[in-house]
Amino acid sequence: MTSLETVPAGALVDNPWVRFAVRRLGRIVVSVWVLLTAAFLMIHLVPGDPVRTVLGPTATAEVVAAKRQALGLNDPLWEQYVHYVRGVLTGDLGTALTTNLPVSQVIGQRLPTTATLAVLAFLLAAAVSIPLGVFMGVLTRGGRARRAELSFTSISVVLAALPEFLVAVGLVYVFGVSLGWLPVAGRSGAASYVLPVVALAIGPAAVLSRIVRVEMLGVLQADYVRTARAKRLPAAAVYLKHALPNTLTATLTLGGLLLSAMVAGTVLVENVFAWPGLGTTMVSSILARDYPVVQAIVLVYGLGVLIVNLLVDVALAVLDPRSTIRES
Repeated sequence: MTSLETVPAGALVDNPWVRFAVRRLGRIVVSVWVLLTAAFLMIHLVPGDPVRTVLGPTATAEVVAAKRQALGLNDPLWEQYVHYVRGVLTGDLGTALTTNLPVSQVIGQRLPTTATLAVLAFLLAAAVSIPLGVFMGVLTRGGRARRAELSFTSISVVLAALPEFLVAVGLVYVFGVSLGWLPVAGRSGAASYVLPVVALAIGPAAVLSRIVRVEMLGVLQADYVRTARAKRLPAAAVYLKHALPNTLTATLTLGGLLLSAMVAGTVLVENVFAWPGLGTTMVSSILARDYPVVQAIVLVYGLGVLIVNLLVDVALAVLDPRSTIRES
């Protein structure tokens, strides 16, 4: 059995997978540092005194000064930054100004709810868009079914352009207020997931279905697909076994970007449906100037985007190892 000690150092350096891992790790480190700095400066450059806002107008100057001293807000900005970075790296996100609870506890209570909403919306978008895109690609190949192509393109463009907030309000009015079929506020069972998940999934599903269709049209013109048809293979085998896997690379790339957008889109959708997640907590914390909570939520959202992008890069490298060599 070969150990790492017997592998020449030059071989490790020349290994495309090692270079791929080093590049991605370097990008993650730089991105996290930029994210930490941006979250810190964004809050500290906002005008206003969060301590005065939290304590209220009746608090005496001595009480406000003592609170600021306890929070370290009187220290120089660079000392506050060092303290903030050290705390984040050690898992100490501070204390919420409005509730005096550890910020990590607040995040731990809200994060699973938001993550569940985003993941369910992504799964719904993928489950709808991939089969629909494949079907429309097969149906409209070679310039066929012009009316179907025009209808599909028009509807998908309109749905992709609608903001999540507007879609959410429309769903509330139709299915909650007018028809009374589904709950429109809070999380109270499986039915309460339907409207917020659909509101998040409609736009990404429209975008992803168009990309899948375009990729499918290109794949259907490839030589290996023509060869499969010449062998008189069943249509299902040609489309699902030979054509579909080769459309997944671009689809996976865009899917990762859409998942990142869904995570950010939960802020608006959660507030429409009074969903007890990070989005509603972020808005209420901004209004209350609870800066430690806002900083932590911004950081969580940013880290979520970075993690999704990293997973997409790894998945693409596994599906197409040549990509790691081309980047080397």
